[in-house]
Amino acid sequence: MNLARGAIILTICALAGCSSGDGTLRYFSDSGGGPEEFNIVPSKELEQPEDYAALPAPTPGGSNRVDQQPLGDAVAVLGGRPSALEDQGVSTADGALVTYASRAGVDPQIRPTLAAEDEEFRRRKAMFNNLRPFKLDQYYRAYEDQSIDPRNVAQYYVRRGVPVPSYPPVD
Repeated sequence: MNLARGAIILTICALAGCSSGDGTLRYFSDSGGGPEEFNIVPSKELEQPEDYAALPAPTPGGSNRVDQQPLGDAVAVLGGRPSALEDQGVSTADGALVTYASRAGVDPQIRPTLAAEDEEFRRRKAMFNNLRPFKLDQYYRAYEDQSIDPRNVAQYYVRRGVPVPSYPPVD
């Protein structure tokens, strides 16, 4: 009986070694042959500009004048400036913080390095996903060891006498 169980485990491990290991931790599938309703986004009405020379140059992958801007539209309706939501870079108030954080140097390749390391991590974690009988979302399980529980962190600091201004809400 133990020999048969060992043979089954060995077979499963051998098959897992042959899997593609493409790093897929999430399984999303459409339920039918119809259109995906979340891919259809209505745009604003087209309008003729007053001066065609004043139009910005097209940018591939950039925004369009008729794209929905729900946050900006909400700010405008409430009397604010939608342009305040645009990325303005580092403000002068945060300049000292950025300078201090980069005092030991800044790696210009940090994003590609982290992307490659995360891709390898996901590939390793997804290695046995092809053997599962049900295609379940494994994303949160894979990153579980790297997540932070805010209640535990708050309790850690409270026990050490550090004042905690607000406690994390209960889920």
